[in-house]
Amino acid sequence: MIGLACVLFLDVGSTIVLPWWGVALLLLAWLALFVLACAWWTPHPRRLPWLAVVGVVLWIVVVVGVNVATR
Repeated sequence: MIGLACVLFLDVGSTIVLPWWGVALLLLAWLALFVLACAWWTPHPRRLPWLAVVGVVLWIVVVVGVNVATR
């Protein structure tokens, strides 16, 4: 869950380099990851760090992809 909190700061901090719709996309993806993390909290606690990794990879893909697409 701490990893997902860090990903949230990355997503919100992206307002400097992304248009509003890119940040909205990232926040929706983060919300989906957070709901999944809440569901996995007790039955699968070892999977939670991987959700943070997925969030960071998704952040990188979106930031690079949106900046390449808008140029």
